This record gives sequence, C-alpha cells and structure tokens, in this order.
Amino acid sequence: MTEHPTSHEGRQPLAARPQERARPRQEAAAGLPSDVPGQAGGPTAAATPAPDAQPAGPAAAAGTGHPDPLGGTGHPNSPGFPGGTGHPGAVALAVSPQHPGGGDTSARREGDRLRFVGAATRRIARGIDLDEIVLGLCRATVPTFSDEILVYLRDPLPVGDERPVAPFVLRLRRTDRLRLSDLEGEDLVLVPDPDPTPAAELCEVRAGGALAEVLRGVRPVFGDGAAARTALAELLGAEHPLPGGLRAILAPLRGRRRVIGAAVFLRRPERAGFEPNDLLVAAQLATHTALGIDKAVLYGREAYIADELQRTMLPDSLPQPTGVKLASRYLPAAETARVGGDWYDAIPLPGSRVALVVGDVMGHSMTSAAIMGQLRTTAQTLAGLDLPPQEVLHHLDEQAQRLGENRMATCMYAVYDPVSHRITVANAGHPPPILLHLGGRAEVLRVPPGAPIGVGGVDFEAVELDAPAGATLLLYTDGLVESRLRDVWTGIEQLRERLAATAQLTGPDHSPPLEALCDDVLDMLGPGDRDDDIALLAARFDGIAPSDVAYWFLEPEDAAPGRARRLARRALARWDLEELTDSVELLVSEVVTNAVRYAERPVTLRLLRTDVLRCEVGDDSPQLPRQRRARDTDEGGRGLFLVNRLARRWGATRLSGGKVVWFELATRT
Repeated sequence: MTEHPTSHEGRQPLAARPQERARPRQEAAAGLPSDVPGQAGGPTAAATPAPDAQPAGPAAAAGTGHPDPLGGTGHPNSPGFPGGTGHPGAVALAVSPQHPGGGDTSARREGDRLRFVGAATRRIARGIDLDEIVLGLCRATVPTFSDEILVYLRDPLPVGDERPVAPFVLRLRRTDRLRLSDLEGEDLVLVPDPDPTPAAELCEVRAGGALAEVLRGVRPVFGDGAAARTALAELLGAEHPLPGGLRAILAPLRGRRRVIGAAVFLRRPERAGFEPNDLLVAAQLATHTALGIDKAVLYGREAYIADELQRTMLPDSLPQPTGVKLASRYLPAAETARVGGDWYDAIPLPGSRVALVVGDVMGHSMTSAAIMGQLRTTAQTLAGLDLPPQEVLHHLDEQAQRLGENRMATCMYAVYDPVSHRITVANAGHPPPILLHLGGRAEVLRVPPGAPIGVGGVDFEAVELDAPAGATLLLYTDGLVESRLRDVWTGIEQLRERLAATAQLTGPDHSPPLEALCDDVLDMLGPGDRDDDIALLAARFDGIAPSDVAYWFLEPEDAAPGRARRLARRALARWDLEELTDSVELLVSEVVTNAVRYAERPVTLRLLRTDVLRCEVGDDSPQLPRQRRARDTDEGGRGLFLVNRLARRWGATRLSGGKVVWFELATRT
C-alpha cells in the first residue's frame, strides 16, 4: 500500500520568490544557463546563487522561515542535490550564471551533502520499531534526495543469530513518492502522487541471479548498468518495467550479519541524475537503516518474549468460588516499558473460602517478571497449605531473600470466608484496599502497612474485618493511584471518591456490576498517569446464608458413618433436596468411613447449599486419599471410585492440621 508523508499534504508554495519562480523558464527560452533540472542549457551541478537569491548556509535556512524538518542545519536550497530541497514541501529553483570560482561552490555542495546525511541518519535513528525506522528513511530522502523510494525487506526478517528461512523472499514494505504540479500557472508545488512506480509486492531472490549478486556486493549501484538493470527488473517484477527516463540507485540493506532488504532511490527525468558522491550518501542511509532495523527486530522479539512471560504468569481466568464474584484488569505501563512485576490471583481454599492476592515487584524488566512468577507460584503453594495470611507473607519474604539481594516486592493477601462473612487481611508495604458498601459508602480499610517483601527480619500482622453481603473489595497496585502528577494518598482518595460516585448511580439497594466498575475505575487515569503497571482485582461478597449451612462434629468411631447419613438426610429434607438423598448418603458414608479409619480427633462434616450441594469432611490425618483400581478380590478401595463416578467434582486439600475431602453434586435448576 502506498503511503505518503503527512507533511506534504495540501499544496505548498515554493521557497523561491515569485520573480525567481518565473525566471528559469524565461532564461531557458533565452538560452541562459540554469540549475533547474531538465531545462535547456542547464548544468548538472547547481550554479552559484544570484545576487538576489537567498544566501547559502544555515543562516539562510533560518531566514527563509522554513526550518529543516530533518533536524539538521542544511540549507533548504541545497546545491548538492539538483532540483532537491531540504524542506519536504518546497523545491528551490534559484538561478544564477556560472561563477568562475567553482571551488567554493563544490565545497558548499559537499558541506550541504554532509549536513543532509547527518540530519537524515538522526531521523532514522529516532525510530524505535521497524515501521518508524522505514518511515524515517522515506521522509528523510523524499524529495530531498530522490523523488521516490521503494523499500524491500526480507520476509520473514531473521532475528539475531537465527538462520533465515529459505527461499530468500523480499516484500515491498513501503513506497513514497511526490510529484511537481503546475496547475496554478507559475506556482510549482510538491503534492503527493497517488500513482507510484508500479512494483511487485513479493520478489523471490534467485540464487546466482543478478539481484542476488548486487545484494551480495552490499555497495549501492546506479540503475543504468547492465547488472543493475537486470537486478531492478527482477526486484520490481517482469510485469512492472521501470519507466523510461527514471534514474535509480539500488542500495542493499545489510544488517549486522546478513542482507535484510534493499532500497531503490528514483529520480524523475525533469531532475538532474545522481552523481558518484550520491552513492556514498545512499550507502550511509542504507547502513543506518539496516542496523536500525536489526536492533528494532531484536528489541521487538525481547519485548514480545518478556510480555508473553509476564502474561503467562498471570491467571488466564479467575475461579468462581462459592459466595463471591471476581473481576480483574491488568494494564502495562507503556509500549516502551510494558514488562513489569504486577500480579493478581484468586485461590480457592478449603471450606469455600478464597484467597485474594495482589502484588507488585519493584522494577520494569524481564527479571521483575521472572521474580513475579516465582513469588506468585510460592504464594499459591503456601495458600494450598491453608496458612494464615501473615504466615504466607513471612514465607514470601524468606523466598524473596533466597532469590537474591534487592528482590523487593509489595503484596496484599486477604482470605474471605463466605460462611462467617469475615475477611482476614495481611499487608506487606502495599496500598490499602478499599471496601465499597452496598449503600454506596467507600472506605479505605485500616490494615497495618507492614514492610515490603524482601526486607527480612520483620513481622507481619493480620487483621480480621467484617465483609457484609453486597460489599465490594478492591485490591490494586500503586500504578492506579500514584504517578508523576499526584502522590499515592491523593490518588487513593480520588479512587475512593470515584467508587462512591459510581455506586450512587446504581442506587442504595444494588451493587454496581463488577466489570463496569473495573472499567470505570480505569477511566480515572489521565494521559500522564500511566507511569507504572496496573493490576486490579475486585471481589463482590455475596456470602452464604446461615440457613444454607449444616455443620456437625463426629467422633472417630464405627457408628460415625451411620450418624453422618442420618444427619445428611435431615438436612436435605429441610432444603427440599430429597432427590439427592441416595447419592449423598452413599458418598458421605464412603468419605466419612475413610476419615474415621485414620482420624484420632473428631471428624467434621459440613453441607453447603448454593447453586450446588457441597459436602466437606475434615480430619486430623495429613495423608491425602488416592483413587486406585481395586482388584476383584479386594474388600476395599472402591470408595473414591464411587465418589469420582457420582460427584460433579471432588478433591482433597491438605491443611496445617490435617486435610479436607470434599465433593459437589448438582441441584435441580
């Protein structure tokens, strides 16, 4: 697809005075010498400026009111490029007779050429990704150095030391072209040309062909040589011959290890042809472009790997535990620094509880992402042991110290119990959570701040707070509330006010939808507020009503399974779930029998009625049951087989004081 510089849109007047714009045609008619390309009697090189022309040099560039868009100091009426200009919207057509002292003119032309190369390479170097670098090459050379440029790159581009794939294919990445228009009489202007030189989209470089030889030679070549003409025909395609009169330079683009593309610079017939020194200019532009593309491809691959590393360490989806609804968001800091150490997690725990975790590893690098993954895995393991929140943070602190020096992170760890409607929170240097009540009141929870993970030698404290039904807990990282424009406590207060205002829109009897609430929270970020990654975890507390919970203690004796069956039957009758009686009695009997066999203390039995019926049996033995295939002669070993066949789901979790075996059955809808 053809792309044109936006700076050339519209019709811009030339940088010459009105009398100078008309003079070339008048002098050409009179047979006078002219530096206008294509004019009769005009020399190839530019002549010395006339007395009434703009003076050469940087001072003149400032005086014309057209600053050099390339960032250099070259004069816009550069005599080093006949028919060209340092300003992308103007062409200099100043005319003067030849001056006998040609040495000064030649020196000035070389100086302008060096200034152009310096400005062009600076513009190319400003690009970060591949498209910006190619665009910088096109904008720097059209129309100053050429009227048109075609940039071909290898497809696919090799990355680093990897071997390129065969065959060697070049793809047209970008083409830019401008043309002269004189629709306004004597006022010649540069306008975008919607019809660039036709060229093939793909070109397969044949081994031993003319194009392969030119690319292997690395040095730019003029397009009028026999080998170059054949190479251009192969590159542009046999069905797209180069129009007559066009002058061309074919410049291979060689990176650090191999040729990665080619650039074709074209000049129209009305402009003077390329000079030998222009090959040096093309070589400089091609070298800087190729090295920039090499670095951009390497940077893009590293950023992709780091980004994938981080995202694979974040949960693909959140669980849906009983009695709580969850929603989350993650935003990287920026395109140029998108790798950070923010993470969030929701971990189901025994007893229908859930652990809510949000953390932030200090720094932005692949190391931060790797440390984040290790700490998240450690937190999941510790949560599986059902340790108290303060103990989890203590072990995370020890793990961070084992990972090395200066491995610092902040973390908030909370455990919600839907049966007791309570939440236990421990903090390690993290911003405090905000609790949005059903009536619309938002409060910043008072939790001990604690020291960041990795400091070592500090104790962490946990607090237990009410978690009423309908309330929403918001855990977040400091990127949401802290930036260069505001401090963290100002941001926390703004977040609290934002939550309260959002809750007012839904009324006092309804909680705002979680997904919409997360989006609304992120909308508070301004243009300058994305200095850090943002991880956000929202939890809506629904809880489990006491009438939907049945809880008993059973002595570890032979009569315990029978008593468990009777208690379960009564609870199902009270909940109008008699159709599940047979299945529940059978499964409860098998699980309680297994628990009584190894338990030394009373066994717990709990039934929970939500959208499913959940049964939990706990004992003090840490040995987890394992399903196995019983032989025909075995008297036991079939209990878990029945549980696996009849239950919707089942599992076993080791606790600090034993284990819990649970199963779920679907209720009628």
